[in-house]
Amino acid sequence: MTRTVYVNGEYLPETEAKVSIFDRGFLFADGVYEVTSVLGGKLLDFAGHAARLERSLNELEMAAPCTMDELLAIHRELVTLNEIDEGMIYLQITRGAAADRDFAYPPADTKPTIVLFTQSKPGLADSAAAKTGIKVISIEDQRWGRRDIKTVQLLYPSMGKMMAKAEGKDDAWMVEEGFVTEGTSNNAYIIKDGKIITRHLGNEILHGITRAAVLRFAREAQMVVEERPFTLEEVKSADEAFITSASTFVMPVVEMDGTAIGSGTAGPIASRLREIYLDESRKAAI
Repeated sequence: MTRTVYVNGEYLPETEAKVSIFDRGFLFADGVYEVTSVLGGKLLDFAGHAARLERSLNELEMAAPCTMDELLAIHRELVTLNEIDEGMIYLQITRGAAADRDFAYPPADTKPTIVLFTQSKPGLADSAAAKTGIKVISIEDQRWGRRDIKTVQLLYPSMGKMMAKAEGKDDAWMVEEGFVTEGTSNNAYIIKDGKIITRHLGNEILHGITRAAVLRFAREAQMVVEERPFTLEEVKSADEAFITSASTFVMPVVEMDGTAIGSGTAGPIASRLREIYLDESRKAAI
């Protein structure tokens, strides 16, 4: 089935979608993006993703091509047109296409480019990996410094995933100055003596929307949360570990660099957090 996508105000078959070769997202990775999950045909955490999108645009002094209400309507229309029950919607906004390639920003009246498309993922909420857990490796964090802005410059995270794949593992956690920052496309957590530990917010990590929701639900469930840097040694000696993201929700991590974490199986706290997140997110989905 050919998907219907959204490009600069038009709903089009994916085979007819076009973006200029001079688009700054293509030439300079001068763009931002968001991924919103869909369960039961409804959007999860849309308000959080919209707020982060606005922040990313403001940080890069980039114009918004539409209002957030209009963006919500576009998301819903794509869900309907593509009959998405479980899956994701990818959104990308760039600084637009200038007349030619130039490092300097184009004139302020240059129209931003906006693209959205759906990805159907049946069984997204019932992932087999969530029952077994995933295995990760550690790599040096060599990304640019403003990781709090959700830009499309994702080459190094892609390289990290390939490094993990080459070792027969599922993903990689990045390390900077001796401390874990985050996963290649997710926030990272450990659990020790019942305490959930994750890196504090800052420029070093993405301010995850799923992260915010999971930590809120954890605190509401009277779980102890500590936001601070942690080391690889702490990961290997932890009772449990997990990641969060819009597409994986809460995913247990059972191995780091060949060392089993805890029992080497999906832990009870991470598994419970996944249940809580999915239950509460479904209730609040729009």
